[in-house]
Amino acid sequence: MSLMSCASGASTWRGYNYFLERRAKITQRISNAQYDGIAMGSNNAEYSVHIDLEHVRKSSCNCPHADGKRIICKHMIALFFTAFPLEAKKYNEELIAYEREAELQAEEDECKVLSFVSGLKKVELQEILMQLLYNGPEWQWDKFIREYIK
Repeated sequence: MSLMSCASGASTWRGYNYFLERRAKITQRISNAQYDGIAMGSNNAEYSVHIDLEHVRKSSCNCPHADGKRIICKHMIALFFTAFPLEAKKYNEELIAYEREAELQAEEDECKVLSFVSGLKKVELQEILMQLLYNGPEWQWDKFIREYIK
């Protein structure tokens, strides 16, 4: 179990951004697996951070999100990336690859939808539109009326 795998996606993403903004600073390297540091939070609050890579749940931060809890927060992730910048680089490369894959999937989906819609008969298209309007959220119905009926 790693620090990164225990953090939420939001904490990892925000911790990475804090790393890029240089909001974390190592104050003491206790061992190859333990670091103490400080992290500047939002509103310029300063938090004391301890990460333990061998015993991840012993990591701590006195921020409101993690204080007294066994939660991996963005400040811990920022300190981790500060201690291990190659891990930050690896995380960034994974983000770029994920975004590329998502873009390709979106393009593929758009092609499939266009192909499907192009092959529909008028009555089939009308039935699908009515199903979407009746079964969709109320705002969708209201927007349709505002934009196409009135």
